[in-house]
Amino acid sequence: MTIAVSRRDFLKVSATFGGAFALEFSFPLAAKAAAGAGATEVTAWLLIYPDDRVVVRIARSEMGQGTYTALAQLVAEELDCDWSKVSAEFASPNEHIRRKRIWGSMSTGGSMGVRSSQDYVRKAGASARLMLVAAAAARWKVPASACTADRGVITHAPSGRTLRYGQLAAEAGRLAPPKSVTLRDPKDWKIAGKPMHRLDIPDKVRGAPVFATDVALPNMLHASIAQCPVFGGRLKRADAHAALNMRGVKKLVQEEDFVAVVADSWWRANEALKKVAIEWDTAGNASASSASIAQMLRDGLADPALPQARKLGDVGPALAAAAKVIEAEYQSPYLNHATLEPQTCTAWLKPEGFLEVWTSTQNGEASMAAAAETAGLPLEKVEVHKMMLGGGFGRRGGPQDFVRQGVAIAKAMPGVPVKMMWSREEDMQHGFYRPASIVRMKAGLDAQGKLIAMHTRIACPSILKVLMPETQARGGIDFTAVRGLSDMPYTVANQQVDYAMRNGHVPVGFWRAPGQQNSYYRECFIDELAHAAGKDPVEYRLAMLKPGDKNRLVLEAVAKAAAWGSAMPAGIHRGVAVADGFGSYAAMVADVSVSAAGDARVHRIVLAIDSGYVVNPDTCRAQAESNVLFGLGSILYQENTVKDGRIVESNFHDFRLPGIAEMPKVETVLVPTGGFWGGHGEPAILPLTPAVCNAIFAATGKRIRSLPLSHHDLRRT
Repeated sequence: MTIAVSRRDFLKVSATFGGAFALEFSFPLAAKAAAGAGATEVTAWLLIYPDDRVVVRIARSEMGQGTYTALAQLVAEELDCDWSKVSAEFASPNEHIRRKRIWGSMSTGGSMGVRSSQDYVRKAGASARLMLVAAAAARWKVPASACTADRGVITHAPSGRTLRYGQLAAEAGRLAPPKSVTLRDPKDWKIAGKPMHRLDIPDKVRGAPVFATDVALPNMLHASIAQCPVFGGRLKRADAHAALNMRGVKKLVQEEDFVAVVADSWWRANEALKKVAIEWDTAGNASASSASIAQMLRDGLADPALPQARKLGDVGPALAAAAKVIEAEYQSPYLNHATLEPQTCTAWLKPEGFLEVWTSTQNGEASMAAAAETAGLPLEKVEVHKMMLGGGFGRRGGPQDFVRQGVAIAKAMPGVPVKMMWSREEDMQHGFYRPASIVRMKAGLDAQGKLIAMHTRIACPSILKVLMPETQARGGIDFTAVRGLSDMPYTVANQQVDYAMRNGHVPVGFWRAPGQQNSYYRECFIDELAHAAGKDPVEYRLAMLKPGDKNRLVLEAVAKAAAWGSAMPAGIHRGVAVADGFGSYAAMVADVSVSAAGDARVHRIVLAIDSGYVVNPDTCRAQAESNVLFGLGSILYQENTVKDGRIVESNFHDFRLPGIAEMPKVETVLVPTGGFWGGHGEPAILPLTPAVCNAIFAATGKRIRSLPLSHHDLRRT
């Protein structure tokens, strides 16, 4: 069913009906509302309409990774309904709290959207199917065992009678859910495991209002904010005399750590903000620089008493007895998430004391908690309307600064909805950055070139200390800082990994695949060892991976798919890397050329990935391509530097995003072995940087031990 609704009319209708705006903020859902037929909640996870339409409630967030569709596929698979009649809606965080957290986790990160909720969402679908079958059997007065479900229809085989789900939903909804269900064997899947169409794509293609920046409400005002350019600073004073006299300006809002101008349009608010004379207290951090931060990390590496993240065998004597010792130091910079949708939050503190918030969030429950705390309201008095995300990558998960700011501004303007949106410059210079880090590695080889000992020391800030101080890092170890090093899959008798936690004033956070840079360090260093041993990089790795190890399986798969060892076109060189994380195993081969002028170009990426099961192969391949594009910028030219305590880069002119002409061909080989559930949102980025840098070494003979490539002269010497 389709209806013709203009964007303007849709926004008016959405704003008018308030509550409907929360759960039916898309064209398909607007269409079903227009049909005028009531739906029945069969389980908390799904609604069924009399005309057989099924609406699946999604507790996780959708930021382009496909979780919205994949979870709906899993529910629909066990429900055994007609996929063409399936749509989805975000579950209400307010109702989630009132119903005792009935939808489980609302957090989306770590590639866990599907893998950590697949069991209970499938059981929700299976339970609903059994309830519908039981309702049909009761109406016919026959045993449920004599009835079968298929594509939304219950059939009683002996009599040939049939009933549609829509005819049975009301009766099924009154039944108690079964105490246990049997889930389908993946080999029998009909909806899950198939490249079904994405549920979120049609609205996005039409330009439907699905992102936080799209929100428009009656009499809505707009706010632009300025935060202290030096992290940790506080507001001393602000003179807004000139700004308050500008057209459309309504108010200046001053908080401890930001200033905001509220006006009748965002442009006017932002222009007025530029006229506010602000004096900041920089909290003693105004002298910090990239150089001083690097020195802080090096001082950490020099600490003789660092805690150990891994201790296997005895590294010291093994290194002393080695036939050859190889040492290297690698480093990487801070990186912003650079989401295309800047941080945005619309908040409306209503006269009756109820707060509504519209925002793009990776954790609806965390946004709700932040909003309630800021407003001084109980959770039951707050609703968060989850929107699609115009990029997340970890930025919109743990940090809920944008929600707190939006609500604080709304408190200053009670009774009026206010949309706060950061400028691009504010977004670039006030992130929670991927940690800068320095690592030193030392390895010992025996006479045959076999790796017998490896000692790694890494210094970097702790994300947990910044975002989860209540948990802190056990024994001085932040697992996100040592991931990929402390759990190295290679069989090496003597290993030691030391961690120097060194947090400066720059806030750090979960960036796509936290700890991702450690795969770069490890896999490039392993390549150095293979070269020193005179071994083929693939064979050298395989010799250290046990038979049956899934890292070995994906490495073999990618070597075969890429035809590793075959003759290459003139000027094209190859690099390889393998890395596991976020529930999956990935291996990659990169084909790279370097021109006489030293310009590197990635032509082709071949990825093999084992995620156990695959819910939507099209989405999985799209995520592989997304990982490559996202990671490519960090290899080529992206970095965030610090001068005078503040981030230097301010927009995409000095923090470039890769263009379409730079995108290599990506060939994804899905090799799911079953038996476990992995993720796809992050694993493919893990082997990308080392595969590309190892290919550059093959092309130029130069090791890339720091990023980005723009700092290196890649001309062959």
